[in-house]
Amino acid sequence: MNYQRRYVTFGFLATLVALFFLFNSHLMAKSDDKKSTVSRHEALSKFANVLDLVEKYNVDPISVEDIINKALTGMLTNLDAHSSFLDAAHFESLKIQTDGEFGGLGITVGMKDGALTVIAPIEGTPADKAGLHAGDIILKIEDQSTLSMTIDEAVKLMRGKPKTPINITIFRKGTDKPFAVKIIRDIIQVDSVYSKTIGDDVLYLRVVSFDKKVVHDVQEALKKHLPARKGIILDLRNNPGGLLDQAVGLVDLFVDKGEIVSQKGRDKSEQKVYSATSSGTFKEIPIVVLVNEGSASASEIVSGALQDLKRAIVVGENTFGKGSVQVIMPISKDEAVKLTIARYYLPSGRTIQAVGVAPDITVQKGKVTTEEDTFSVKESELKNRLENELNKINGDKPKKEDKKNDKTHMSNQQILDDLQLKSAVDILKALMITKQTK
Repeated sequence: MNYQRRYVTFGFLATLVALFFLFNSHLMAKSDDKKSTVSRHEALSKFANVLDLVEKYNVDPISVEDIINKALTGMLTNLDAHSSFLDAAHFESLKIQTDGEFGGLGITVGMKDGALTVIAPIEGTPADKAGLHAGDIILKIEDQSTLSMTIDEAVKLMRGKPKTPINITIFRKGTDKPFAVKIIRDIIQVDSVYSKTIGDDVLYLRVVSFDKKVVHDVQEALKKHLPARKGIILDLRNNPGGLLDQAVGLVDLFVDKGEIVSQKGRDKSEQKVYSATSSGTFKEIPIVVLVNEGSASASEIVSGALQDLKRAIVVGENTFGKGSVQVIMPISKDEAVKLTIARYYLPSGRTIQAVGVAPDITVQKGKVTTEEDTFSVKESELKNRLENELNKINGDKPKKEDKKNDKTHMSNQQILDDLQLKSAVDILKALMITKQTK
């Protein structure tokens, strides 16, 4: 009985101790909440005091609304490179659709190391024709410095009426000093996907940006060219990104299971996982993905996911490193904030934010200068020239190249002019041989 009483007494005391700690932790939590509330009130009071001082003593008259707007701009801009406050003018500008009456340059820009940087010029646009490169730093737009400018402010300045000129000052790595570039604005209309064939067995797919038709257009190209083609080169160089669902859908075309990308934020509603489905999958064909420093956002999700899932070899240069999710949150009828609410994570759990996707095989841009390849091109040119000479003897007109064929087939010279593409072709052919021998 004495032992039983001791156990009962010990159990009762243990319960009291547990209750004491639970009650104490509850009081501490309440105390922390109270401290948090006090801190919030103190911070808001400090803000109100500064607002009052600026309104009263600033050398130039300024309204309370202007002070608040400037404060919001500073607050959002200092959170990260992609968050911003959108006043009425910027919010309206953001809502303008691509079929609106405005002209653009055809570049996507972002903040990198605090500088306004060209993520990528879109192929065939005024910026591309003017010679802008991924990685170029925009120092000035007309006469305005970009050093304290937000992305939205820069985009607004670069937009304008079609056929009007704009001067921007560029600093490019490897050059001695900045230089000015004159660009004529135009309506930007670009096909996001196009395909070409390389030799008898390679399909080249170029995705310029991720608009709402990317998955559909890639599917059509695959149906048209497969199974005649035995390998795919997916070119995502200078692709600044776009719609997440199209990036996920593109990866899903080539994998039949597993996580493609996850989205994680503080709010539980922003915790999302996007996984592959088994239907309509081209899971056997070898793939090489081309990337460079102009590959950002959605294109980094595609290349990184295919890399993590061991579905493709990634070739080229390290990508831009934009792996965050922004949403537009209206705060009034005419104003909004653009806020980073989450980050993307690849299947392995790694983030691409500020890091990018490192290629499996690094290849710098340049041209191929090997004697063997030069000879093969000269041999091809010689054959065409001899055919034309024979046609002259026979009284026929010189044979003209089939323009339609040029648009759908990649020539030897085009490949030799692009060292990264030539490397991708060689690697893909090695993969194709390995697959055949299994």
